[in-house]
Amino acid sequence: MNKKTAWERMLLVREKDRPTIRDYIPLVFDEFWEMHGDRLYGDDGAILGGVATLEGRPVTVIAQVKGRTLEENKKSNFAMPHPEGYRKALRLMKQAEKFHRPVVCFIDTPGAFCGVEAEERGQGEAIARNLFEMMELRTPVLSIVLGEGGSGGALALGVADRVAMLENALYSVISPRGFASILWKDASREEEAANIMRITAEDLIGFGVAEDMIPEPQGGAHRDPESMAATLREYLKNTIFKFTELPIEKLLESRYDRFRKIGEFTASQPD
Repeated sequence: MNKKTAWERMLLVREKDRPTIRDYIPLVFDEFWEMHGDRLYGDDGAILGGVATLEGRPVTVIAQVKGRTLEENKKSNFAMPHPEGYRKALRLMKQAEKFHRPVVCFIDTPGAFCGVEAEERGQGEAIARNLFEMMELRTPVLSIVLGEGGSGGALALGVADRVAMLENALYSVISPRGFASILWKDASREEEAANIMRITAEDLIGFGVAEDMIPEPQGGAHRDPESMAATLREYLKNTIFKFTELPIEKLLESRYDRFRKIGEFTASQPD
């Protein structure tokens, strides 16, 4: 069992040498053809999308992009998507639905970009539209949290038939820094916030928000990227194609039930 605290895991997922989706794609998939643009405004470097093959079978891949260098992070806006990124993702999901391809989403973002220009172009509507459309998307969807899964920016790729998290990944409704800033008016208490928010893979599986934890190499994914990619490939091979065997109506019913169960609680009457 992973004994690391949430804060220790956060430091690991922010490790500059941790593999990003651009490292994983050539190791996990046989071929990949990237597609660009949302057909409304432009392209967004924070979200990568396209068609890949896995064991000779086509899948649609949509992923949030982190960089290692300052230049890479500037191109991907530090993995904080604009609304056109989410609209690109939805365009590719609808294309996948049309051609009966399963969708694999890779989540790795501190959150959606919150600048004025993103709001002017409809950031909230773009995220909400993804949530709405993904719930009834007539093709299988699998989401994997690679590192940070922050707020609505992550959830916009997280409405899936199954959610998996890498062993040290985190998934939260708000960043620990944001939590500390709002609750205690003190962003310096970020570590304390992380450790009480229940945002680790074990926590999220316990809550029913995620189903699977994918083990990382000893010391974190950056210690052996090729081994981590091989583990991801094996997980995908054993998971995503099982959903293609289900009738679409059964798939949609199960997806609906999956989300209805999150947050269930029971109350007892006092004696």
